[in-house]
Formats: sequence, C-alpha cells, structure tokens
Amino acid sequence: MTSYPNLLAPLDLGFTTLKNRVLMGSMHTGLEETKDWNRVAEFYAERARGGVGLMVTGGMAPSVEGGVFPGAAGLFNDDDIANHKVVTDRVHDAGGKIAMQILHAGRYAYGPNCVSASPVKSPISPFPPKELDEEGIEKQIQDFVTATLRAREAGYDGVEIMGSEGYFLNQFLVTHVNKREDRWGGSYENRMRLPVEVVRRCREAVGEDFIIIYRISMIDLVPNGSTHEEVVELAQAIEAAGATILNTGIGWHEARIPTIATSVPRRAFAWVTKKLMGKVGIPVITSNRINTPEVAEGVLAEGCADMVSMARPFLADSQFVAKAIAGRADTIAPCIACNQACLDHTFSGKMTSCLVNPRACFETDLVITPTDTPKKVAIVGAGPAGMSTAMTAAERGHSVTLFDRDDKVGGQLNVAKQIPGKEEFWGLVDWYDVMLKDLGVDIQLGREVGANDLAGFDEVVIATGVTPRDPGIPGQDHEMVLGYLDVLKHKKPVGKRVAVIGAGGIGFDVSEFLVHEGESLTEDLPAWMKEWGVTDPGEERGGLAPEGPQPHAAAREVTLLQRKAKALGKGLGKTTGWIHRAALRMKDVRMVGGVNYERIDDEGLHVSYGEARENPEVIAVDNVVICAGQLSDRSLADALEAEGVTCHVIGGADVAAELDAKRAINQGVRLAAGF
Repeated sequence: MTSYPNLLAPLDLGFTTLKNRVLMGSMHTGLEETKDWNRVAEFYAERARGGVGLMVTGGMAPSVEGGVFPGAAGLFNDDDIANHKVVTDRVHDAGGKIAMQILHAGRYAYGPNCVSASPVKSPISPFPPKELDEEGIEKQIQDFVTATLRAREAGYDGVEIMGSEGYFLNQFLVTHVNKREDRWGGSYENRMRLPVEVVRRCREAVGEDFIIIYRISMIDLVPNGSTHEEVVELAQAIEAAGATILNTGIGWHEARIPTIATSVPRRAFAWVTKKLMGKVGIPVITSNRINTPEVAEGVLAEGCADMVSMARPFLADSQFVAKAIAGRADTIAPCIACNQACLDHTFSGKMTSCLVNPRACFETDLVITPTDTPKKVAIVGAGPAGMSTAMTAAERGHSVTLFDRDDKVGGQLNVAKQIPGKEEFWGLVDWYDVMLKDLGVDIQLGREVGANDLAGFDEVVIATGVTPRDPGIPGQDHEMVLGYLDVLKHKKPVGKRVAVIGAGGIGFDVSEFLVHEGESLTEDLPAWMKEWGVTDPGEERGGLAPEGPQPHAAAREVTLLQRKAKALGKGLGKTTGWIHRAALRMKDVRMVGGVNYERIDDEGLHVSYGEARENPEVIAVDNVVICAGQLSDRSLADALEAEGVTCHVIGGADVAAELDAKRAINQGVRLAAGF
C-alpha cells in the first residue's frame, strides 16, 4: 500500500494515460543551446527512468522574435526536428512521456525585435516592443501552429503553450500591457481572443490524440492583472478550444512578490488553483513550492488540483518519483528553492544545475561509477563540502571516515537553517544525515583531528570550513560586541538596538534573524500573504491587496553597515537579492554604505564616512554584531603539508568568499568522482 495514493494514481486523458499525477514542470536549462543532443537526451531520460508521469521541456521559441534571447532554441527547420527526435526517442525508450513547451516571450524577449500587444516596455528588458498589426498577429498564431506540428513530428507527446508569467499571450490578456482598441484589445472577450485562437488552431492542426497543455496565469500579481472571474472565463474558453490540461502559472516575472524562493511558504498558491476546480472538465495542475511527496499528496487529497507540477525538485533528484514509490522519501535530495544554481544561472547566461545535485544538466560529464580500486578515504569537516565528498566516495565503493569537531553533521548549514525563511535547510541537513548512514560512512563527531590521526588513509580531504575574519575595530572586545556565530549558533541574547557590521550574505541573514520574532512567516501562509500584500484575485484584480504590503513590526531596530560605498546587497543572488533587500526595507532596517568603523565604546558604534572620514556619527546600540567576512581554516591542511602528506583542500577551507555551499558541494562531488 502506497503512502501517496493520489499522487501515484494514473491519469486517463482519453487517448493516453499518464502513469501518475506528477508533472516535471518546464525549466530553461540552456541544454538545448549547447547543441549536444546526447546531453539533452540524457537529462530528460534520467528523469523518465525515475518514473515521472510527464515532463515538459524548457521553453522553445516559436519564432526568432519570440525567443527569450537572441539564439534561443526552437524547432525552426528539419535539422531541429531530427535533433529533438534524439531526445524524444531516448525518453520513450526509458518509458517516459514528454511535451515541448512553446514559449513566446513577447516584450520579455531580450532583443530589439521583440513584439507585443502594445509598445509598453517591460521593466525587466531594455527593449521596447513593437506593436503587432493584424498581419503580425496572424504570423505569431501560425508560428505557434507550426511549432506544434514540428513538435509532433519530432516525437513529442504534446506541447505546453506558455500563457502565464507575463509572457506574450499573457500580455494580450491584461490592460497592464494591452492598450489596443481593435478586436484584440478593449473588452476581455477581445483580449483573450489571441490565446484562445492559438489553442484552437493548434488543436485543429494536430488532431485529437496529442496533449495540449495551456499554462494559465492563475494570479498575475501585477497592477491591472486578471480577476478570478476572467481567469475562469479564459479557462473555459481554452478548454472549449481543445486544450487537454490546464497548468498553473503564478505571478509575472516583473511582479514584486516572491513566488518560488525558499522564503515562500510551501504550496503557497495551491489555494488559487483550487478556486478553478469544478469550473472546467479537463485536468488542472497546481504548482509552486511543492517539493516533497507529502506536500504533493496533501494538495491532491484536499482537491486543490488533479495533478502536481514540480520543476526544480527534479534538478535536485531525478529519482524523486521512484523513491516515493519505494517508500524512501527520506532519501529524496530536497530542493531548497535557493535559486543559486538554477534560476540565478539561467538569468546570468550560465548552464543550469543544482546546488544540492551538481550532476543536474551534467549527467554525461559528471558520471558517478563504481570504483575498481576501493580506497580508505578520510574527510575532515562535515559541512556541505565534506558531506558531499563522503557521500559520493561511499556511493562509488570507497571506505569513508568523516570527522568533525561538532556533535552533529551539517557545518554552516546548521547556521543557515536558523534564519527565518530558510527552514528548508533543516530538511537538507536531515537528508545528508540519512544518506551518510545509508551509505555506510563512518561518522566520527566531537573529534578534533590532528595530522597523526590521518595516517593510513589513501586519500585525505580537508573540508574544515572557515573562521570569522577579524575586522580590527578599536574596542571590538567590548561586552556589547557579538560575532554572528554568537547570535545564530550559540543564541546569545541581543538587545533591541543593533548595528550589524558587514552587508554580505551573512550580514543580511543576521539582520533577517534579528528583525523577526516568533514563528517564521514561511511557516504561516496568511501572515506571509499579508506581509507581501497578496490577496484573493476574486476580490482584487491581479491578487494585489489594495492596501499593499502590511509588514509585521520589526522585533529590533537594526542598522546594517558596510565599508564599500555602494548599494547594499549587490552581491546577493541575481533572482533573490531583491527579495532580501525588500524584506529588510519593510522592517525599516537602515542600510548604510561607505562607512569607516572608528571605534566601539559605551556610547555605541562610532563611524565616519568616505575616504576623508567625514560626518562622524555615533550609532547608539545595545549590541554590535560582526559579520565582516571569513578566512579559510587551513591549519590542519598546513600541518599535513608540513609533514609531506598530500591532501585535498575544498570548500571554505579552500576559498572563504562568503559561504558558498554551491561551490563546496560541486567541489566535493567532482573530487570524489575522480578517486
């Protein structure tokens, strides 16, 4: 008997049946742009072998002007069809089904030839779009049809027509962008004409036995967005036009409300999808921040949807479904919604991967194979670098001993998980603990290891992490001064007025910790919605509360400072930095750059500004928390090298810049893959 009867139940679509209710949602990975079709095929095939019911590719452009960026992948000719057939054949051989997403970016296209309903420039692209005339609109419709026909010829089981997230079809739907007064604008009947016509014409072109998913924006989260009544009207029209399935899209890319970051509560928008249930006769998929079988099962059991879309969880673990079927959900590598290796990479023009799973999108490059020559491997430091090395080495068949001076595994992850909004890190540490034990790693905690303890090992890995950097501020030994570990790890009391020195990732995290009190908003959906100004689109257009964000009062008065004379938080994640900055601004955190730290005394923190050390100021505080960077802890590595012992130094012990778990885990996996 399965623990997930709803999630693992088949879904009959009439002409075909999906083996379960799990959709691997679309993600732009950059794989198709590599032109390495074996690599593309293996990415999808590995997930098909993992048992997912249906997969959707990253967005394929239906036209050159519709590409997200110049050179974006699409099915433009016979060679493209042949290349994509390599992918679909591999997926079908693995027992899977796959649909191709057709994504027309409209005014979001990062190129001068972008087009839209009206010439209203997007805030996330520098190029104003050209307004399409009647002939231009007809061309775009035909491009969708041609892409659908080519997808079928390439062997895809269906297509997903992207109509949400503020892309092209979504742009026609709302007066936020559509200022037209012809038959494609004005009334809602006119504004929804284009997406309905696209679906109708695509269905006519391919016949009945082909999956057509329409990705519908359930809640726009932008001014003048759709009402719930309009969403229902569109959904019913899309069903009548021939769609097989409706998939949920949440929020436009330009929305100033987070929708998929780790601080967003799990299943935060399933209630929006549930409002559509019973209004249409075709299956409805829900999405966003669903990352465990338990959460997915609960969403389906409560009638929020007929199927669940999970995207990034399949980067974290390609065997997600297989492990759920086997009753081993505790071994599923968790997606922590950090965005660091997926969306941050995508929007930086880099290949997508996963912080938790560096093999994602590198399946043909980073191959983990059983070893022919088992070794004794010692790893000192049970943080992300050390744990990933230990897991990979043990998986390959090496005998692994993992040492740490702490009484638990996790290293700096145990610090990160204390931050409100980073609750997912608890599950990540638990997963490492489970996997290390399952793989038979000898874990020796509470051990301060010296060079003599490492004799007799074939490979020695030093992953001892970092130590806080000494900022050298006069008076920093004052009793009011704390380090970030004092606050986050040792839970020392902190007063009501606090100066945080250092505005890197740790400084922002500490400030977030200090302004919150009580339950994290990530654990309280109604409170989170109020904080960010989200409401029911049945009550307010676009789902934006008319009163705007209503942040809870800050627990402390915090001043966040940095030496650099530039905006604070510039080095944070490309797709999440704005969230951290906005969250602290809502709590009235004072953010100050270009600071010289003169001294700390009973009066508080004395500072001045600029190279001339002008405008001296005393910031009267109860505590000063120092987050002024880190240094690599290389003492053990240096001792080993002095004795002529070869060792591998990875993670923070190698490079101390910030606390980069993505780099540390990648280093560990790749190192052990080569033992």
